[in-house]
Amino acid sequence: MFENLSSILPVDRLYETPRLVAFHHPKPVYPIHILIAPKKAVKNISQLVETGSEFAPHFMEDLLNCVCKLVEDFALERAGYRLIVNGGSYQDVPELHFHLLSGEIKD
Repeated sequence: MFENLSSILPVDRLYETPRLVAFHHPKPVYPIHILIAPKKAVKNISQLVETGSEFAPHFMEDLLNCVCKLVEDFALERAGYRLIVNGGSYQDVPELHFHLLSGEIKD
């Protein structure tokens, strides 16, 4: 699903590397709700670890750099933020992705 995201969906890319893309959630429930997804098809975080390839460590490095840049760009250090990855029954979309969130849930 996310592996073709950078070329198929018309999203405003906030951060992108050869391994990941970050963009505003299309239906945000927080004032700042950014999705960060690998460009490789990975079902969940366990599968990322099980890949046994060089993808996982490089993806995690990209993820940390991405989060740091977005925290700076959106001044989230002062506002506060959360980085969340869902799994199991909490994972609505069957592809690994992270949520960078700030603020309270919108009504």
